[in-house]
Amino acid sequence: MGAGKSTVAQALAERLPKSVHLRGDLFRRLIINGRVEMSPDPVPEAVKQLRLRYDLAWDVAAKYAEAGFTVVYQDVILGEFLGWTVERLQAYRPAVIVLDPSAETLTARDKGRTKNIYGDPVHGSWTAEMMRQVLHEQTPRIGRWIDTSAQSVDETVDAILAGFKGAGAERSAG
Repeated sequence: MGAGKSTVAQALAERLPKSVHLRGDLFRRLIINGRVEMSPDPVPEAVKQLRLRYDLAWDVAAKYAEAGFTVVYQDVILGEFLGWTVERLQAYRPAVIVLDPSAETLTARDKGRTKNIYGDPVHGSWTAEMMRQVLHEQTPRIGRWIDTSAQSVDETVDAILAGFKGAGAERSAG
């Protein structure tokens, strides 16, 4: 939330041949009535809807990968869900990239957006510090974590692509 996921994922997908930018948040937004947002202390229905969102994204990512596309799957995937995502998509050898800017950078980016996330009760009253705490204390250190605080979008994409050299081009980036 505010880490630059959408922008970086789109820029990355644009540089790859035969690629898809799969926005996991799309599946959350498809729920018109009855949507329950995740919060720092989520109710069971919020977790159920989050699992549904991930299940749908995993299925769509798999279908695109089976059709020969490189899938750049972008979402907020924290805690045990990151390990589950890698396990679920293991047949496609997912390359995990975690954008990890500082809390100050997250807050500054959020203030510069039209849709503010941090401190908004609709989005569960998350703060940048809370988000980073979950990321650093509850999320397994899988894949490549990049501090993008001082990087432009192009610099971040360059760093991601440089990490893939020699690893094979037929990978799904998540």
